[in-house]
Amino acid sequence: MDRMIERTGPRLAEEELLPPAEWGRGRGAAPGARAAWAFGALAAALVLGRAWAAPHIGARALDAWATIFVAVCVQALPFLVFGVALSAAITAFVPASVWRRVLPRRPGAAVPVAGAMGAVLPGCECASVPVAGGLMARGVAPAAALTFLLAAPAINPIVLVATAVAFPGRPEMVAGRFAASLLVAVLAGWAWLLLGRREWLKVPTRPHAHGAAGRLDAFRQAMRHDIMHAGGFLVVGAAAAATINAAVPSSWVSSAAGDAVVSVLLLAVLAVLMSICSEADAFVAASLSQFSTTARLTFLVVGPMVDLKLIALQAGFFGRSFAVRFVPLTFCLAVGVSALVGGLVS
Repeated sequence: MDRMIERTGPRLAEEELLPPAEWGRGRGAAPGARAAWAFGALAAALVLGRAWAAPHIGARALDAWATIFVAVCVQALPFLVFGVALSAAITAFVPASVWRRVLPRRPGAAVPVAGAMGAVLPGCECASVPVAGGLMARGVAPAAALTFLLAAPAINPIVLVATAVAFPGRPEMVAGRFAASLLVAVLAGWAWLLLGRREWLKVPTRPHAHGAAGRLDAFRQAMRHDIMHAGGFLVVGAAAAATINAAVPSSWVSSAAGDAVVSVLLLAVLAVLMSICSEADAFVAASLSQFSTTARLTFLVVGPMVDLKLIALQAGFFGRSFAVRFVPLTFCLAVGVSALVGGLVS
């Protein structure tokens, strides 16, 4: 009996490192078939309404709004589906013990390791939110999961290659984006570790899986819940981004490019409002040739970490209390670090 206690003791100690099952988890069940049919009916109504209204309304602003709205949704949806599938697979098939082996036990040390893990996963910010939720559901420290959430869409190989193509002959832009984004992600993770509270963060609910059939059912339920949940917030964020893009006059942007401080803040705000996917934002930044290197670097760092669709997704997955605290923290860190790194590389 004593030997049995000695053998199980360390394992129980490791399990105690995981948050309790009820910690921060919502009580709602996964949406059923009615929600899926309602979502499909709403999408069909929007398409038919757009086709009916287009011949009767010739306003260019409406055409621009519809184009941007569809572009944001179409651009983000594949990455959102990829992230949801990866999150569900992590939840259903990857044992919690794997993350205990990969990540350091101390959350402070796990934060930079999680940030480095973001460099190897191709994906957009829409994919990183459900993946981070899946990591939390498997017992990963929230600070480490949030660091991964910020780092993955900003420093993955696809984004860095796209940045190099958009800025040919300027490797300092690639290095600056990588360094600034990783530093912001790690600082945000450490800040949440020090200042965050459990009641501010809602960890997404995940069903318990037992056996192969149970894991497949858990995967299916997680996929259905997250795609319905995140899809609705993606539509809300895309609509807000399209409204801002169609309403802000381009002359305002050009007139502010000459001021160093105003140009940095302006491109930071535009990165939030335009909500461009991280795989494509480098080409937009390269086209803003009237702005300084520091301002364009700020655009590249802020966009993948704070934009309208990402804010909506974070609020949907982790709760409003989390979003109203984490979003301003990330934005301020991104602007400050970008200005510092931009001054070094320019």
